[in-house]
Amino acid sequence: MKGANLLEVKELAVQYGPIQALKGVSLSVKEGEIVALLGANGAGKTTLLQTVSGLLKPTRGHVFYEGKEITGQEAEKVVGSHLVHVPEHRQVFSTMTVLDNLYLGAYHHRKKSKR
Repeated sequence: MKGANLLEVKELAVQYGPIQALKGVSLSVKEGEIVALLGANGAGKTTLLQTVSGLLKPTRGHVFYEGKEITGQEAEKVVGSHLVHVPEHRQVFSTMTVLDNLYLGAYHHRKKSKR
């Protein structure tokens, strides 16, 4: 065990109309851990990450970040708590490096920290 839970997802469920995309997903990520989310196309990886980051609203369940519940918060507020989602292969900022994309995610807190 490394440290305290940094991210915790409990019994998360998400629907697209009548389609159940996630059903009772739970996971935790401890401080200092590196976690990989693996699964086949259509398994719900993107749906899970979009729900955690506030881009989608869950139909059931809870998301906690640094011990505070962020379930259903708007994406802007989630980013304000230092949790950033950098999508892959969407070419939103395709000319930027991975590091530049991460800096962009940190932009919200540029006045509070030099890091």
